[in-house]
Amino acid sequence: MKPKLLLHICCGPCATEVIRRLKDGYEVVGFYCNPNTHPEEEYNKRLMEVQRLSALWRVLVDVAPYDHGRFLEAVHGLEAEPEGGSRCRACYRLRLEESARRAADNGCTYLATTLTIAPMKKAAVIHPIGREAATQHGLVFVEEDWKKRDGFKHSIEISKDLGLYRQNYCGCEFSRGRDAESGEQR
Repeated sequence: MKPKLLLHICCGPCATEVIRRLKDGYEVVGFYCNPNTHPEEEYNKRLMEVQRLSALWRVLVDVAPYDHGRFLEAVHGLEAEPEGGSRCRACYRLRLEESARRAADNGCTYLATTLTIAPMKKAAVIHPIGREAATQHGLVFVEEDWKKRDGFKHSIEISKDLGLYRQNYCGCEFSRGRDAESGEQR
């Protein structure tokens, strides 16, 4: 019997390669928790793609209620921070702490996130936050930098093959213009 792992999923395209890599060693349960995503229509668009991937690959995905106000509270005073700065760390913490709570509630022993597959997301920043959140709930955090071994490239290829919608910004209103200008897709 495989150990149960809760995978925090930021979007369908990022989930593809991460699920592919995890599914042989773990019973993967997805968790879509992204109160940072704005506007709500964008959140729902991304959620639909996660649900489509879930159905295609037969991976159970739990969904957190949309609560953008909770994100705004978590990043209050950090709105002008540059991408990758304190605002992003607060956002990672919010989502990974909620994911760890949900993992513990669902009987998981492991926690992972798709966040490190994106080129602009630094594993060295995300891993300590994930490790701390997991430890507080008696879990083990799987510390992988999914972009390595061409992970991001593979996620793009799989997403194209499946016809998944790929957004051009992280999700929050503070990153929207900045990410689109850089051309990064997540």
